[in-house]
Amino acid sequence: MTSPADLYATHRELLERAIAAAAARDYWSAFPESPSKAVYGEDAAPAGERAFTALLGKQFPIDVPGATGSVSTEQSPYGIELAVSYPKADPLALVAAARATIPAWRAVGPEGRAGIAAEILKRINARIFEMAHAVQHTSGQAFVMAFQAGGAHAQDRALEAIAYALAATTRMPARASWSKPQRGGDPLALTKTGTVVGRGVALVIGCTTFPTWNSYPGLFASLVTGNPVIVKPHPGAVLPLAITVQICREVLTEAGINPDVVTLAAEEPGDGIAATLATHPDVRIVDFTGSSSFGDWLEANARQAVVYTEKAGLNTVVLDSTDDYRGLLRNLAFSLSLYSGQMCTTPQNLLMPRDGIETDAGHRTPEEFGADLAGALDKLLGDPKRAAGTLGAIVNDGVLARLTEAAGSPGVVHPSAAVTDEQFPGATIRTPVVLRLDAADEKAYTREWFGPVSFLITTESTEHSLRIFTETVRAHGALTALVHSTSPQVLAAAREAALDAGVHLSENLTGGVFVNQTAAFSDLHGTGANPAATASLTDDYFVSGRFFTLQSRHHV
Repeated sequence: MTSPADLYATHRELLERAIAAAAARDYWSAFPESPSKAVYGEDAAPAGERAFTALLGKQFPIDVPGATGSVSTEQSPYGIELAVSYPKADPLALVAAARATIPAWRAVGPEGRAGIAAEILKRINARIFEMAHAVQHTSGQAFVMAFQAGGAHAQDRALEAIAYALAATTRMPARASWSKPQRGGDPLALTKTGTVVGRGVALVIGCTTFPTWNSYPGLFASLVTGNPVIVKPHPGAVLPLAITVQICREVLTEAGINPDVVTLAAEEPGDGIAATLATHPDVRIVDFTGSSSFGDWLEANARQAVVYTEKAGLNTVVLDSTDDYRGLLRNLAFSLSLYSGQMCTTPQNLLMPRDGIETDAGHRTPEEFGADLAGALDKLLGDPKRAAGTLGAIVNDGVLARLTEAAGSPGVVHPSAAVTDEQFPGATIRTPVVLRLDAADEKAYTREWFGPVSFLITTESTEHSLRIFTETVRAHGALTALVHSTSPQVLAAAREAALDAGVHLSENLTGGVFVNQTAAFSDLHGTGANPAATASLTDDYFVSGRFFTLQSRHHV
């Protein structure tokens, strides 16, 4: 048996490096994002694919407290047969099992829990190719994106959460000596201890598009702060989180800890166990990524819990002027196309004055800009193989229905087209649709169109664009915002507008950094300052609500 203290000693250097990176905010990554043989070894890729294939058509090897039969709910957006089945969860049994682990998990202490969490991450990384295939064939991400976002980047985000949780839970000393001088007598002397106590059972509700990237921060932040975790995957993307929970339980068992500190809550669609679990009196932390409607419901109804939601909103681009027009078009076209716009950070509303914008390629009217953006999209996605690798597959019928609705609306600037993937002919792949609207058409653009749907909206002026940006984000939320301008005054006004709206702002992105991508240890994801999310990945607030520090004292 390897004790939690041993695991902390093994991974202490990594954990300290992660804490330092989070403080410095410079580039750092613990897990290589390239699926290269030179990085992961000659056999890693084929071994990972074989491991993934071996899981198909079988019962997934995992124990679940109080299981009641099995469920098989996933369909690959790429058309291959998955047919993996999982133990069906009894939510009340899961809560009882998790609740029973709290005293022993609390006794492990912050360092021991961080050591266990780091070991879990190392083992997840050792299965990164298997995980990438699992993410690809549940989310519809292309393989390279699944390897990066679902693998290395998700693991970095997890380590970032571990670092914040460890720093927060060790900031106050576990033991202190207190002495107060007394006139004419011996000083009063006390020994004081501080014990980190988790809030209670934690629930992580996963999404179908980014099952690991969005679930790992809450999972690992709760674990390190002393809370057992029930992981409730989306029925369409169970496998990546089942692999994760399997690894968690293996490491816990080897460390002499009850594996029910982490359990899996698989369900049939429509069972509604997320709501049952989230409102259980013993569930004290809820992490959710998904639709605004259910996120709002959780915030209103899970009153006994601290609720961390990441929903979506009206991600906005303000177009004023540029000195790199080709770079703007190239960068924006990729941002609209990546993973078919099925990212909570993809731009939806592009605001542009009706009089047009000044560029290094000359003045551009909204009509001309729309045509140029359509041309950039066609150039990016003209080769089917490259297009498939950028777009991935449409994850479900809901996204396809929104795309179909938008494509049939008036004002189409860039029509959506089908793309064929030679490797996966059964995949549903579509290029983005872009529509032209007027600022008065707010009923259309103040609705969230999750997927490859964007609007080029003409406004009265850049000032009007900034006002629409502020008002719509305040009312409906956003996770990203972007401004293009050569004017220092406009950039300053955009910064103020973003602060008023409560959203992170990117400026003049024309190179290899995109508005819908954020880097762990440096970029914050979400703010908690607008309706799209209640916290940031990762800041102190994201971890501080997950634990208390309780003190005891006695005379020396």
